[in-house]
Amino acid sequence: MRAQASRYRRVLHGRKPRWLLSGALASLAGYVALAVLAAHQQFFAIDYGTRTWIRIVREETPYLPMALLTELGGPFGILLLIALGSAVLLWRRQRRWALALPALMAGAGALQAIAKWSIHRARPDESPWGFPSGHVLSLVVFFGLMIWLVATASKRRRRWRLLASALCGLTVAVVAFSRLYLDRHWLSDLAGGLTIGLAYLLLAIWVIEVATIDRTIVPPGEGG
Repeated sequence: MRAQASRYRRVLHGRKPRWLLSGALASLAGYVALAVLAAHQQFFAIDYGTRTWIRIVREETPYLPMALLTELGGPFGILLLIALGSAVLLWRRQRRWALALPALMAGAGALQAIAKWSIHRARPDESPWGFPSGHVLSLVVFFGLMIWLVATASKRRRRWRLLASALCGLTVAVVAFSRLYLDRHWLSDLAGGLTIGLAYLLLAIWVIEVATIDRTIVPPGEGG
């Protein structure tokens, strides 16, 4: 019984779960700081500076590619990603993550609705619900989970894991840029989506990893 209890504590307080929880709390602290300022309609100098630069870029580049790319973070794009992601995870025999993915994304949708309603900061075009960026939040959760699964896949070569992770990160960055390009968000809106998305994702992974890391471990005080 003592050995079993000791093993349970090692799992619960192991290096990986501790890192996940610490990262979630740090990201949440960053989001709260941004949200407090955003709730008081505070904008940053970098918000205005970035918007001015984007206007110059927009005059010299085609509009349509960005309008199409940004749809990846919209409702239809997210549903498509969930379907594809779940199918691939089932094919790879990662059943628990295939089942968790739709629930995680539904939670991300609810979280962004609550966050936008509570802050109610205007977008650059003065339409409501600017902070945080829902596109960035959702894509951080989806592609962040993909990066986690790729990075922890011990059977994959390190080079391919790095390449897949870089592609996921690049996708999020490109869609985030499209939100600036289309004048739908301030830069701080994107930062808000990034921080709250990371906090939510890391906490969710922590819960799932701790809950399912070893079903044979019985918590102290339980069992016969």
